[in-house]
Amino acid sequence: MRAVTGLFAAVLVVVAGCAPVEEQAPAASGGPATPGIGDCAKTAMKTRTPGKFTFGTDQPVYEPWFSGDDPANGKGFESAVAYAVAGKLGYAKAEVDWVRVPFNAAIQPGPKSFDADLNEFSITEDRRKAVDFSTPYYDVTQAVVAFKSSPAAKATTVAALKEFKLGAQVGSTSYDAAAKQVQPTQQVAVYNTNDDAKQALRNNQVQAIVVDLATAFYITSAELKDAVIVGQLPASGGKTEQFGIVLDKGSSLTRCVSAAVDALRADGTLTQAEKQWLAEAGKAPRLT
Repeated sequence: MRAVTGLFAAVLVVVAGCAPVEEQAPAASGGPATPGIGDCAKTAMKTRTPGKFTFGTDQPVYEPWFSGDDPANGKGFESAVAYAVAGKLGYAKAEVDWVRVPFNAAIQPGPKSFDADLNEFSITEDRRKAVDFSTPYYDVTQAVVAFKSSPAAKATTVAALKEFKLGAQVGSTSYDAAAKQVQPTQQVAVYNTNDDAKQALRNNQVQAIVVDLATAFYITSAELKDAVIVGQLPASGGKTEQFGIVLDKGSSLTRCVSAAVDALRADGTLTQAEKQWLAEAGKAPRLT
């Protein structure tokens, strides 16, 4: 995601129409609030505000990760996961707060205005130097989107994309994939947000954009008429890209948040959230 450079099996599960179904109730939040996991008791955790858990995310946020640019409504994959994590740690929905933090600012060194941040942050060793990550909650594939009328839409290999002007969000792993995996002959255009990248595609300033696969499904099914997923890019170096929750470097909460993510994976909550909010990887061709 986000691929600005920019939960959870490697294989996504089908959603009707390959788009988020906003009419559905939010995915299960891990049940009613409990005292916590192991020794991660709510009363023992040092959050920014005692008795509250504060999540951060960007503004705006996008489908299918959030819905209606409102992270607090529990709709969308990452909003559902946030509330599920909070629930596992003993926080009721009313005890969860949200703050808005620009994507790049959230992964820079320095004090944070949040306890944890979900914003399609891919776990990388470079980012680990500045922030902590939870255990991964989602396996990511990067994908290429173009209009059907574009010559780029006919590409079936990564090499065939080299001649086209590509765009991606700045600071995201989508940008990294475009620049390093495709290695186009023209410099990859960078945009502050995916909205800007989509507008550039509409204006024919770029011939294709790179985004994470779930976002690509939403763009092509609900936002850009006549746009298609050209294909999924292969994993860089054969290593699966994964999203993790961002915390302050050395945060005392990292271990507990990771324990909550692991518990949600074990009890099937992450799989349930994928079924509800994300689309099926098999519907998009793979570029060779």
